Amino acid sequence: MSEPRRAKRIAIVTPGGDAPGQNAAIRAVVRMAADRGWESLGVRYGYAGLVAGDFVQLGIRDVGGIIQRGGTILGSRRWTEFSSPATQLMAANRLVERGVDALVVIGGNGSQAGARALSQLDVAVVGVASTIDNDLAGSDITIGVDTALNVALEAIDRIKVTASSHQRAFLVEVMGRSCGYLALMAGIAGGAEWIVLPGERTDPELVARELLSAYERGKAHAIVVVAEGADYNTDTLKQYFAKHRERLGFELRDIRLGHVQRGGSPGAFDRLLATRLGAGAVDQLAHGNSGVLVGMRGGVITATPLSAIVGSEKPLDPGLTALARILAK
Repeated sequence: MSEPRRAKRIAIVTPGGDAPGQNAAIRAVVRMAADRGWESLGVRYGYAGLVAGDFVQLGIRDVGGIIQRGGTILGSRRWTEFSSPATQLMAANRLVERGVDALVVIGGNGSQAGARALSQLDVAVVGVASTIDNDLAGSDITIGVDTALNVALEAIDRIKVTASSHQRAFLVEVMGRSCGYLALMAGIAGGAEWIVLPGERTDPELVARELLSAYERGKAHAIVVVAEGADYNTDTLKQYFAKHRERLGFELRDIRLGHVQRGGSPGAFDRLLATRLGAGAVDQLAHGNSGVLVGMRGGVITATPLSAIVGSEKPLDPGLTALARILAK
């Protein structure tokens, strides 16, 4: 008599930068898998934990009460060593040793590059689009973006209050690596006088002219949103304006929002998006699909081959950049 076939066993990993909503995605994967009678394992601390064989059991109760929590209960770690083919083979072997049938990778570009490498080693992998930078092809918006954007917007609104009290201009640097999506959207929604984006040769004189114009129009404050990956970042602009103070009108201050944008509880949009993408990942595996990234396009949950994702750039909407310039006048 043949032995009964065991239930499918899947593992979940969250490499790279954390993002608000990742816990909601983990919860959705575990509970959707359990609904199909599958077993779930969590991999602690990203790809480093995968190579080390650091697995934990995840049942329905283990993911209770985490949907509102920021970050990732599995822990995360950026680990450049995973780019090595020998290290990737070790990771694939760990999955085989634990009897894992498929891996769900929740993360951004670096995480999905690792997922693609594992899929080329015949590992069944499905990616879930998650990064606050929103620079991942295959999804209009990724897990964590909306919450990070709202954190940046709240900060800008608060900064405007103190800026108006002292008649100052502020450089507000936001995260987003070399993409600039957060800076563009925060600048538009926050009513910034100027937005400095990556890939644009921003002339400091143009920025100074806009600040001086705002000052001469009698504005009590001025805000310049700066993407961290811009050629003229906050430090460069500060150095330039320190030598040309008279061209601004305003007294200038700067603030970097940094990792505060990643922290805190995910908003409703990110909880819903993460839940839908996590459920979509399990659906892909149930239909025998792997080597794909689950994202959202046009409001619909979609799957895009990882081969089309890794190495692809996701440009900003030129219409939005033009709109930002018009609205700032």
